[in-house]
This record gives sequence, structure tokens and C-alpha cells, in this order.
Amino acid sequence: MSSTIGKFSPKDHVPFVTDAIELAIQQLDGRTPLIGFSGAPFTLASYLIEGSPSREFTKTKKMMYAELEAWKLLMTKLSSMVSDYLLAQVRAGVDAVQLFDSWSGCLSPSDYEEFVLPFNKQIFERLKPGGVPRIHFGVGTAGILKAMREAGGDVFGVDWRISIDEAWSILGHVAIQGNLDPAILLGANDFVHARSKDILARIGGRPGHIFNLGHGVLPDTPPDHVKDLVQFIHGTTRTKR
Repeated sequence: MSSTIGKFSPKDHVPFVTDAIELAIQQLDGRTPLIGFSGAPFTLASYLIEGSPSREFTKTKKMMYAELEAWKLLMTKLSSMVSDYLLAQVRAGVDAVQLFDSWSGCLSPSDYEEFVLPFNKQIFERLKPGGVPRIHFGVGTAGILKAMREAGGDVFGVDWRISIDEAWSILGHVAIQGNLDPAILLGANDFVHARSKDILARIGGRPGHIFNLGHGVLPDTPPDHVKDLVQFIHGTTRTKR
């Protein structure tokens, strides 16, 4: 163990993650793909610096702007850890990996390009030889989609703050997932269906779309609404596949 002091080692520090992946793969028996994931460096840094959830990310931005060398060092260490963590999941057998940059949408395009893009790009480049699809996820990222595309990924998550056809025109020839507002599921099923139809119409049968919410399911969401949405999407799109 002494050789791992000061350096993150998935095998030594989080063996339960790869053990769980291997067990899940056995239980799934090829029926369902398994997606691995990790928080992205900026999102992890914001939790470390803020100490709690934040709307403005003032402390994080202050460090970016005022302590550039410390910021670069932190992001370098985090990007290395995230890469190692995701590669360990690939070796354990996941079918795809997703990088969650949940809070990068708080940044301007220029800030993202300077303070975040190089580190996310390093991660996606290290993951490429793993041979599994790489998903790049963010929230509130309408203004930085072009830069996210430059950072890398094979599939991009898009939230509800931009129409999915507009997002695709920015991202170009990639797969895309989203972009239903999770709050829509709090409404009646007919309303959910109408908004879902709008997304599907904007896609127009284009290959490479994964229907999904733009973020996680809200705690107050009735489980039956989620079930109904899945059934509706499957029934609506089945004849087009």
C-alpha cells in the first residue's frame, strides 16, 4: 500500500466499484448494457471548493480567476483520477462511460475553454483506446456546446434549455441524448406525451438519438409517470426502428 500513498488507485481505493460492476454484468447476462460514470473535474472541484451545493459557484470562480496555478494543479490531479477511475470501469466490463460535468453550465464560453476544456479533453483522449462509447453530459450548457464538442465524446447530453435540433446543428455528427425537462413528468400524462412528441418531431427519425431527460428524475415525480413515458416512447418509435 505504501507505493499508492499520494496517488489514486482504483484497485486499492475503490475496489468495491469494480467488484459491483463485475457482479452486475454477471446478473445482467448480456440483456442490458451497463454504463459506467464519473463526475468531471470542474464539477468535482466545485464540490470540493464550495463545500455545499451552490447556485453562483462564487468560491470556485474566485479560485479560477485569482489562484490560477492552484486551479491548474487541482484540475490536473482530478483529471488524472477521473481517467484512472473510468478506465478501471472499462476494464471491469462496462459497455459505455459517462462523464458528468453537471455544473459547467455556470461558465461563460471563454471560461470553459480556458479553465475546463483542456482537462476534459485529456480524459476523453485517454478513454479513446478503451473502445467503448464516451458520453459527455452537462446541464445548462447551451452556450458552451461547441466547446464541449471540442473537448470530446461520442454522445452528448443536452438539457431542455435549447431545442434538440438546434443543439444537434451545433454539435454536428455525433449521437445525442435528451432533452425533456424532468419537471414535465410532474404534469399529466397527456402533457408529457405532447412534449415528448415535439422532441421526436424535431429529431425526425434521425439516427443517433437517445430519448432521455435533460437531468435526473425529480424526487416528487410519480413513478407511474416515468413508466408511462417509457411505454409511450417505445410504442411511438418502435415502428421507426
